[in-house]
Amino acid sequence: MSLDTRSFEHAEDRVPPKFDARWSLGPARGHVVAEGTGGRILEFEPRHTIIDETDAARCSYMILEGSVMISKMLPDGRRQIIELLGPGDVFGMTTTGIHESAADTLTPVRVTAYDRAAFERDGSLQLVFAERLKNQICALHDHAMLLGRKTARERVATFLMRLIPGRGGSGCLGPQADADRRSVTVALTRQEIADYLGLTLETVSRAFSQLKREGILSYGHHDAVTVTDVCRLCRQTGAH
Repeated sequence: MSLDTRSFEHAEDRVPPKFDARWSLGPARGHVVAEGTGGRILEFEPRHTIIDETDAARCSYMILEGSVMISKMLPDGRRQIIELLGPGDVFGMTTTGIHESAADTLTPVRVTAYDRAAFERDGSLQLVFAERLKNQICALHDHAMLLGRKTARERVATFLMRLIPGRGGSGCLGPQADADRRSVTVALTRQEIADYLGLTLETVSRAFSQLKREGILSYGHHDAVTVTDVCRLCRQTGAH
C-alpha cells in the first residue's frame, strides 16, 4: 500500500482534499485511552458506528488517524455516503440537538472528541474547526460536480485517483518512475463505492471490469488494487 501515512500533526501540509487519500489509512485500536487537552482521545475498530442518525449531539470530533464515512439513509433503505474523511477532518457538528447523519469507521480510527457545551464556549477551538471545514466544503463542491455531471466511468476513475496522493489536478507531481504504477488499498466495499458515487452496484462492477479489461487496473488479494498507468487512469476522470 503506497499511501501517505503522515500523522495529523502534519495535516496543515496536506494537498487539497480533492486529491487527498488519507481517509483510507489506519492504524488504531478501540476505546477511551487518554485525556487530551480540551477533549478525550477515543479509538475505534474498523466498521464501528461512532454516530448514528438521530443520536443526541453531545460531541464534535476531529480525526487523528484513520478514515470515517459520513452517510444518510432514506426511509426505504437507500443510502448516500456524503463524505469520506481522514486525518485533520472534523465531523459531528449540527445546528440541532441531534445528529442528522451517521459516522462509521472504515479502518482503525483515532479521534479527539470535544464535549458540545465546552466546544461552544471555546472560540479558538471553533476557529480550528472552521479552518478544517473550509477544506471539506471544497471537497464537497468537487463531489457535487461528480454526482451531477460525470459519467459512471468518470466517477469510478475519480474515486480511484483519490486513493493516490499527490496525483491529479493542478498539484499533480507527475509520474515518479518509468513505470507509472501505484498500488492502493480500497477500504470500501463495492456497494459502499456505489453509495458514494450515486451509482448502482452493477454499474460500479461494470466500470471496474472495463478498466481491468483495458489494462488500467489489476487486482491483488482482498482489497488491493494496482493502477498500472496512473496518467491513463487520470485521463478517464473527465478533468482533462
